[in-house]
Amino acid sequence: MNALPHLSTRLRVLAVSVAAAVLATVAVAYTVRAAHDAQPAAATSAFALDRGHLYFRSTEAGAGRVARLPLTGAGRRTTGGPSCERFHASGGTGLCLLRRPGIPPKAYAVVLDGKLREKRRIALPGIPNRARVSASGRMLSWTMFTTGDSYAGGGASFSTRTSILDTRTGYLIKNMEEIPLTLGGRRHHSPDVNYWGVTFARDDNRFYATVSTRGKTYLVRGDLRKWTAETLRENAECPSLSPDGTRLAFKKRVRGGTKDPWRLYVLDLRTLRERPLAEDRSVDDQAAWRDDGTLAYALPGRDGRKSDIWTVPADGSGRPELLVPGGSSPAVVR
Repeated sequence: MNALPHLSTRLRVLAVSVAAAVLATVAVAYTVRAAHDAQPAAATSAFALDRGHLYFRSTEAGAGRVARLPLTGAGRRTTGGPSCERFHASGGTGLCLLRRPGIPPKAYAVVLDGKLREKRRIALPGIPNRARVSASGRMLSWTMFTTGDSYAGGGASFSTRTSILDTRTGYLIKNMEEIPLTLGGRRHHSPDVNYWGVTFARDDNRFYATVSTRGKTYLVRGDLRKWTAETLRENAECPSLSPDGTRLAFKKRVRGGTKDPWRLYVLDLRTLRERPLAEDRSVDDQAAWRDDGTLAYALPGRDGRKSDIWTVPADGSGRPELLVPGGSSPAVVR
């Protein structure tokens, strides 16, 4: 009569032991998978940063891997680059922003050399949003969406965290909010200052960026050595400096709400006069200069593609043209 309770107890112990073993196996497998997922897909040995090419993130087969095309437009795309969510490159340096699933999800900024091999990795909070490399390849910047205050007054529960890395010295500015801001000629103090969308001048010291504070966005000009930033004008986001350093492309909010709010403009830095471009669709991207007279940018794709890369003249003339079906994050290596 007493054997059955004893047997029941042994079965319960056995069941608990089996369950523990299964959970341990799952945990090990998850850890191994997470470690594998944290690695960027390596570039093939033949894939490198070569001048005269447009590099971009492919959204076609092998989605997420970096590909390239000759700037002349002749030839097919070459695939085999690393896997990234955001990508930019210049001066023999690449910047790859990764985000990997997990509990919680993990994100990284990966610094790449001229053969797109990993040199340094930095763990990041949030969701990759913008990536930029200076013309020399020395200065890198990235922007992440993080939970917090609303972004640009649009009502979404996101704030931004933007970092700058000097690859020559290794110095990392983890959050640009530390840089003192001058607004309207006066030192600005506010807990809701957010920077994003950095673009660097050729001296690797001056930069332009967007700042949001108290419900408004501004174009700012900064100086890293002087550790200062000042606003130049209102309502100019995600600037991109032309190769000759005379103009800034940016997106401007032309209507409220979330339906088609943006329009591409170019600002003359000498006169501070702006010009709308012939692209009348809403471009929510940090445009790249294909050359001194043409911009490249991503838009939602056609025919089921996630995104496409388009070009448009920078002087307001002409019309948009499809450059890369199934691509995003355009970057020109000169």
